[in-house]
Amino acid sequence: MGVQSKPAPIGPWGKATAGAAGAVLANTLVYPLDLVKTKLQVQVKKSDSDKNDSDEPHYKGTWDAISQIASAEGVAGLYAGMSGSLLGVASTNFAYFYWYSVVRALYLKYNKAKGNPSTVVELSLGAVAGALAQLFTIPVAVVTTRQQTQKKEDRKGMIETAREVIESEDGVFGLWRGLKASLVLVVNPAITYGAYERLKDVIFPGKSTLKPWEAFLLGAMSKSLATIVTQPLIVAKVGLQSRPPAIRQGKPFKSFVEVMQFIIQNEGALSLFKGIGPQILKGLLVQGILMMTKERVELFFILFIRYLRTMRSRQVARSAELAAAVASAKVALPVTVK
Repeated sequence: MGVQSKPAPIGPWGKATAGAAGAVLANTLVYPLDLVKTKLQVQVKKSDSDKNDSDEPHYKGTWDAISQIASAEGVAGLYAGMSGSLLGVASTNFAYFYWYSVVRALYLKYNKAKGNPSTVVELSLGAVAGALAQLFTIPVAVVTTRQQTQKKEDRKGMIETAREVIESEDGVFGLWRGLKASLVLVVNPAITYGAYERLKDVIFPGKSTLKPWEAFLLGAMSKSLATIVTQPLIVAKVGLQSRPPAIRQGKPFKSFVEVMQFIIQNEGALSLFKGIGPQILKGLLVQGILMMTKERVELFFILFIRYLRTMRSRQVARSAELAAAVASAKVALPVTVK
């Protein structure tokens, strides 16, 4: 192996593109799990007397949900609303990785302390980046949640679903339903990426570029921790953004606290963790694949930038050689006396 030169740095746009590419690939692969966990999180646990009073499907768990959806709608039903979901994933992750790169670079630039940022600082930087990302991308999440929880006969496209949200009692601000919960939930990516950076330093100290399995392991571990801590808020946010349950007779929730109170009163406190199985499984796979892919895409950007710089240097060198050759030719021309 040759001597390794210092990796060429990539800017926020490169890191954001790498993060978005990884997130889209990962979520495409596990989208049925995302759909199932959303349906499990919005359904209301029914008593024995209520089970025969509604034509709404009720799922006992992840596999039961997959089986019922595939049986009723075919395999395509497991991918309902995927286009909107991937748009939301791409925009959210692009915004997050962009702002995370920016705020982290600013911190390192103006912070006089040497060494890597502490865990608290990493979490704070992640929270700031997450909040900025949510402000711009939450409307896509609202529309996607509505699409995922619609019945097959009521299913609409993104534009029609967005129009339906706007025409509700909240008006255009309905596209930002769950914003407060989402801002609180910035602790999820903050914990995830803060833990990722910490675990990377502990488990693989001194490594600037990780192998695919190493990035997958760190991503899976960090995401599992974040999911367990924030699951009640995740359930509450999904409840805010979806249609209100039939028992509320169309009355929407006003806050994530109200959603949590409703769940506790009607289903018990443990239901705040409903859907945690597919949530963790999806998180494990998505975060692992995302970080693995992100590392690869960042490496591609570094190599591409290095290639461009090499080509530029060669072009400059050739231009200099050509200019020198032309100058020598002029000096060597014989002077003709008439």
